[in-house]
Amino acid sequence: MSVKEELKPGGGSSGEGLQRGLKSRHLQLIALGGIIGSGYFLGTGYVIDSAGPSAFLAYLLGGLIVLCVMLCMGELAVAIPISSSFVTYANDFISPSWACGVGWSYWLTWIFYVPAEMIAAGIIMNNFFPAIDTIYWAVGFGLIITYINLSYVGTFGELEFWLAIVKILAIIMFIVLGTLIFLGVIGSEGFKGTSVLLGDGGFIPKGSWAILLTMVIILVNFQGSEIIGLAAGESKEPEKTIPIAIKSVTWRIIALYIIPLFLLVSIFPWKEAGLQESAFAAALNSYGFTWAGGLFSFVVLTAAISCSNSGLYGCTRALYALAREGMAPEFLGRVNKNGVPQNATLLSIAGCWICVLAYTFDTSETVFTYLLALSGFSGAIAWISICWSQLNFRRKLEREGFDINSLKYRTPFFPYLTHFAIWVQVACLGIIAFNEDLRVSLYIGLPLLLLPIIWYKIWGYKLKPHEIRVKFEDVFVK
Repeated sequence: MSVKEELKPGGGSSGEGLQRGLKSRHLQLIALGGIIGSGYFLGTGYVIDSAGPSAFLAYLLGGLIVLCVMLCMGELAVAIPISSSFVTYANDFISPSWACGVGWSYWLTWIFYVPAEMIAAGIIMNNFFPAIDTIYWAVGFGLIITYINLSYVGTFGELEFWLAIVKILAIIMFIVLGTLIFLGVIGSEGFKGTSVLLGDGGFIPKGSWAILLTMVIILVNFQGSEIIGLAAGESKEPEKTIPIAIKSVTWRIIALYIIPLFLLVSIFPWKEAGLQESAFAAALNSYGFTWAGGLFSFVVLTAAISCSNSGLYGCTRALYALAREGMAPEFLGRVNKNGVPQNATLLSIAGCWICVLAYTFDTSETVFTYLLALSGFSGAIAWISICWSQLNFRRKLEREGFDINSLKYRTPFFPYLTHFAIWVQVACLGIIAFNEDLRVSLYIGLPLLLLPIIWYKIWGYKLKPHEIRVKFEDVFVK
């Protein structure tokens, strides 16, 4: 079996009208941009406060889940590189009704979460310029992000590249300073050893159960890696760029999350962490680096803008896919002269603006935590869908007699790795019910998933897909 080289846009590779303007470096940084949002710098404090130093283990498990999901995504995206991939893959390899539920759930959650990032950016700017109200900053950032997302996709990729660079440099700076503090090279307290890590209740002060109870927040902090798949149809030479992006992003995610977290819980008492400020800034401030607060405010600002930018990109591509599959109004599947799904983008940003206005009435930590949990729920559902689609895709290839060894990119340790990714995430979602702070995500997340499924089963099946489905025999030859 080999992938036919003549497969063109409109025949399943990118979707009619979308432009292949994303380079390998764009893909890698787009994924990191979606992942390293303000939730990473702020939400980490909640995880440490809830689990203690053992939050490090929760992030380690999260990194392993990301690795599994990205490997599953890689096989699908290289074999069939289409825009808005996981929605279309779910439609092809699970069921149209499930694809409808996952797609709309994913879209709605970003609609709720992107404004939270805009508000976070607005609050930071309001601290610097108190004369200008937060809402005006938030709307201003929304307008900029709208323009970027309506422009040529390469412009989006370039902006995301540089915004992500700022965040990565900040994390590297923390790693360097944190290492020097831990070793006693700087500061007056000397070598830390395990004094902070095992002090004040030990490494697992709240028990092993607390590690699992925070996993939904961990998953939302990692959410965004699936955007590589959403961008597959707009990347140049996807069979080359996607595997490279997946491998590099996966290890960078682990390095940029696991190492800083270990250093953080090794130099900063876990009881001092929270949502009031970035735990990274608080840690550096406690050792006399008073400039860290201002610097990390700027970093959180870039993180919020970057995450809003990539989040809007992701949700518009999901909405575009829903329209192409006959699960949303047809006009949302049209593109402008730049090859961008303009109508899907405008509807998405309109929803974001409505939420921005709503969030100005309640910017409490409780609401922010609920938003993180809800985003984690729908993100996990999307990831489960990716792995489930890959499982069914491989089974279908085997059942129909195709040569698996001829796949250009294969998920290793199949099917064990795929099953591991699916069931660990199912377990994480089930555990939410035992967390009083995060249980609300089930009350909101489940209806957002189930209502579109029910709608599609009753009425949606009557709608016709905007384009002909891609059949195996159109893409592969035996």
